[in-house]
Amino acid sequence: MHGSNKSVLLQANEAITAGDNEGFLSHCTDDIRWTTVGEGTLEGKEAVRQWMQSAYATPPRFTVDRLVAEDDTVVALGTIIGEGDDGEPIAVAYSDVWRFRDRKMVELNAFAIQLPR
Repeated sequence: MHGSNKSVLLQANEAITAGDNEGFLSHCTDDIRWTTVGEGTLEGKEAVRQWMQSAYATPPRFTVDRLVAEDDTVVALGTIIGEGDDGEPIAVAYSDVWRFRDRKMVELNAFAIQLPR
């Protein structure tokens, strides 16, 4: 899987878990388009950087249950454990649909549902 889009995504997720937002962003194009379905869209790396500073102030933990890749697309299914507004842990089931260009992440359509506590 070395050098594949799947491995790029796994490396990017590891950077987030380690609190290395810049490491994550190094895997993104400057013109990344990040859509969280039902919430909104971030346009460009700087917008994603600003969002991550607050949303990932406490680094989340990812569990990737399945990665499916075809052509320039990788779909990740799993769970994210993060910190809720009240400081308590929350679990979110997610499906991320990533599109790649030249081994960089260029577009995300994220579907996320908070699981009951």
